[in-house]
Amino acid sequence: MRDETGSSGVALIVGASGGIGRAVVEQYLGSTQCAQVIAVSRSPQPEELDCHGARLRWLVCDSSQAEIERALRSVGDVHRQLSRIVICTGILHSETVAPEKSLLKLDEAAMQEVLHANTVVPALWVAALSRVLRGGADCVIAVLSARVGSISDNRLGGWYSYRASKAALNMVLKSAAIEYARRLPQVKLVAFHPGTTDTGLSKPFQRGVAPGKLFTPAFVAGKLAALLDQLTPDAQLSYLAWDGSSIEW
Repeated sequence: MRDETGSSGVALIVGASGGIGRAVVEQYLGSTQCAQVIAVSRSPQPEELDCHGARLRWLVCDSSQAEIERALRSVGDVHRQLSRIVICTGILHSETVAPEKSLLKLDEAAMQEVLHANTVVPALWVAALSRVLRGGADCVIAVLSARVGSISDNRLGGWYSYRASKAALNMVLKSAAIEYARRLPQVKLVAFHPGTTDTGLSKPFQRGVAPGKLFTPAFVAGKLAALLDQLTPDAQLSYLAWDGSSIEW
């Protein structure tokens, strides 16, 4: 696929209906870098994006393993042109889940919900992608992690499930990067920390954010796109913040 600007790359955005995911979709739709954007979400395409026509393809997927594999099969030969993949799935809180401030707040069901959303689902996407990226173009895969997933950076404690899920995600990505280096050397993996972004995920916890450190989704999407443009496949996993700085594991 090639558009009128000569662009032939394709961007795949998973979790496209979330705050950051939607902003990343709009970032690539507003760029000449990609000929097509494939968005994946639990919910249907918003009507206001209909104006993009065939340049935007929206897939509804419930994040189960079978649905993830079905969604990627439906992409067809376009997978050979995937150059940017951003996986934006995850939760911090819900109606039944809240970050735990102490060990006494741990709840088995809540922990399983957070770990599934933040670790298992992205892992399933990375696994499924390993089957379709063979023989494709150079590609960078960014997965939304978080600085609180850093074990060495943990100085405050608390937020047990969220911290654990992001640390586990980082380990999944580390093992995946080793395997990708053998089978898919043209692919670069990134664990990306977006900073505190003004979305529903962070809304209850924004009071203590320092001035100038609460970012709009559009700001984060722009920083992410610029960062991915600077990276090339090197058979390594990078753990990077929104400003391009490295984070300790």
